[in-house]
Amino acid sequence: MKPIRLLSGVLTVGFWTLMSRVLGVVREVMILAFIGPGPVMDAFVAAFRLPNMFRRFFAEGAFNAAFVPMFSKRYEAGENPLGFARDAMNGLGFVLMILTGLSMVLMPALVWATAQGFAGDARFDLTVAFGRVVFPYIFFISLAALFSGALNATGRFAAAAAAPVFLNVFVIAAMLIGSRVGGEIVLWLVWTIPLAGIAQLAIVWVAAERAGVRLRPGRPRLTPEMKHLTVVAVPAALAGGVMQINLLVGQQVASHFDKAVGWLYAADRLYQLPLGVVGIAVGIVLLPDLSRRLKARDDDGGREAFSRAGELSLALTIPAAVALVVIPLPLVSVLFERGATGPDDAAAIAVAVAIYGLGLPAFVLQKVLQPLFFAREDTRTPFRYAVWSMLVNAAAAIGLAPVLGWIAPAIATTLAGWTMVVMLGVGGRRLGPVARFDDRFRRRIWRVCLASALMGGALWGTLLLIGPFLSVDYWRYSALAGLIAVGILAYALAGQVIGAFRLSEFREALRRGKR
Repeated sequence: MKPIRLLSGVLTVGFWTLMSRVLGVVREVMILAFIGPGPVMDAFVAAFRLPNMFRRFFAEGAFNAAFVPMFSKRYEAGENPLGFARDAMNGLGFVLMILTGLSMVLMPALVWATAQGFAGDARFDLTVAFGRVVFPYIFFISLAALFSGALNATGRFAAAAAAPVFLNVFVIAAMLIGSRVGGEIVLWLVWTIPLAGIAQLAIVWVAAERAGVRLRPGRPRLTPEMKHLTVVAVPAALAGGVMQINLLVGQQVASHFDKAVGWLYAADRLYQLPLGVVGIAVGIVLLPDLSRRLKARDDDGGREAFSRAGELSLALTIPAAVALVVIPLPLVSVLFERGATGPDDAAAIAVAVAIYGLGLPAFVLQKVLQPLFFAREDTRTPFRYAVWSMLVNAAAAIGLAPVLGWIAPAIATTLAGWTMVVMLGVGGRRLGPVARFDDRFRRRIWRVCLASALMGGALWGTLLLIGPFLSVDYWRYSALAGLIAVGILAYALAGQVIGAFRLSEFREALRRGKR
């Protein structure tokens, strides 16, 4: 077996995901400045969430969990992986065309089902209009997810990781052009999204061709392999759907509060930066690696990959979570407070960021633990856990809203994330030693927590010293950069001293990954 280089793969995916998420933050800065929290932004967020919801339901949920392990094993064994991928593409494309057509016709019903609080005001009609423009994005981005999964399974991560960058590049360019030539910025924004989907699909399709994964559209066929894929994919899609139901429950609750949909969306984009760079990158690389190792009966290698993925994830995620909890207002005010977004908006977004920060390690650990099940083509167990997570989320969001108001969905999301992690961790123990972190992980994880706590103290002390400069336009960017630099240096120094990690080990692993 030619192994997938875990660290170099994570670095590749992490780099491009970082580029995408940084540009995503720039995109949100521009949206908040040009449009700002209010009816138009609420409508855009609700409309854009529809294709993204179905994308995670059909493409990322089903195909990352079902298609990638099955394709990886066929690729490893030479069992006609291209024929399998071609049939999967044709079947997925057929389903997507039907879904897109029905959704365009039934858009008012979809909006009512996902944002009932909009009914009776201008936000409802705006969301319907925006939704009909952006919904075809699902067709292109879902097919792009299939090609990305095939590339990842062959150990080629760069093109699939780079493709999402183009959504943000297109959107940022469109808003800049719109601000120069005139017209409503939001219209430039929504019409650009399906065009970006076409670009993303083109990039991964060409990369797949060059990698030897040559697929052509054709008539869908219900072969025995497709039946098996469907059996495996349906629970995965349902599990992905449960996670989207969590988001929709939060949106339903938030839609009854003025500006809340926009506030939560902005906070979500900020904590998604470390989640995407670390958790999603590790999950994308770990799943095909585990699948191929299981096929080759390499349990020791599987445990090593699983443990190092968990160690790397938490070593990067826990300090990020501490930073989001300790300095949310400086982050939000410097990044988002301008134009149509005022101090009150920044304060509200910062509260949500801190709450999401408490759940960030859980969201990342899910990406590490789920491949243990998906690599075995077990998608039903994570689905059952996701249902329990959904119930916790719904109970907390709906139950706390009368008391805590619009912030209840953020609290519910964090509680549901930790519920899911506990169940995945306990349930994974039955999978044997390969699903248990090794001694090195257990020795280092408490040191990572201690180093992160020391970093948090350094951030808090520095904030007290330079806090006044964060409110001065001329100094605010330099002050925030200095604050972040102090946090990074404090964590690196503390981690080295107490043995949370060794930079020399990282450099050596990086050299091995490049060979």
